[in-house]
Amino acid sequence: MQTLVADHPLVAHKLTTLRDISTPTPEFRRLADELVTLLAYEATRHLPVESVDIVTPVSPAQGVKLSGPAPLVVPVLRAGIGMLDGMLRLLPGAAVGFMGLARDEETLVASAYAVRLPTDLSGREVIVLDPMLATGGTLETVITTLIGYGAAGITAVCLLAAPEGLERVAAAFPENECPVPIRVVTAAIDARLNEVGYIVPGLGDAGDRLFGAL
Repeated sequence: MQTLVADHPLVAHKLTTLRDISTPTPEFRRLADELVTLLAYEATRHLPVESVDIVTPVSPAQGVKLSGPAPLVVPVLRAGIGMLDGMLRLLPGAAVGFMGLARDEETLVASAYAVRLPTDLSGREVIVLDPMLATGGTLETVITTLIGYGAAGITAVCLLAAPEGLERVAAAFPENECPVPIRVVTAAIDARLNEVGYIVPGLGDAGDRLFGAL
């Protein structure tokens, strides 16, 4: 598994405001959207391209365009929905699927309650959107599902990650055994998880902060 931390002043600046408990929901939502677009540049760095011939106002030229099929973007419900617009701003031609997972707060095991994906993902890159990579249980379940559907490569975009979650995903999908490349792109790797599986220092419950507490 490849892990990339987006080390950039704009990323750090926006993340600091996201962490602040005094940041209101509308501003949190806007900043998360902007941060996802910044992370999307790194998350799409590996996408395949093909050469094309064009004509500029001055002369013929050769450029590149993304190769097909279009990537599939999969937000994890519900918090991942708050990251979707930021990703589609960069990839307007992407298809969108959804996965809904619920975590047992005692066992910290995630189980799927909704899966809306194309029946065949052969040859298609998939970008998973989930704000927090905490225990890693949710991402492990999502990746396992996507591999079963035939995804060619899977990149998870997370605002924050915990070492425990990264270690769990790496152990679940060893690089020399996993049939597809797995990548995680995040704005920061925090110190640890607390006793109830929340990232420390983190930013709280991303879903509640994006949409308001239920």
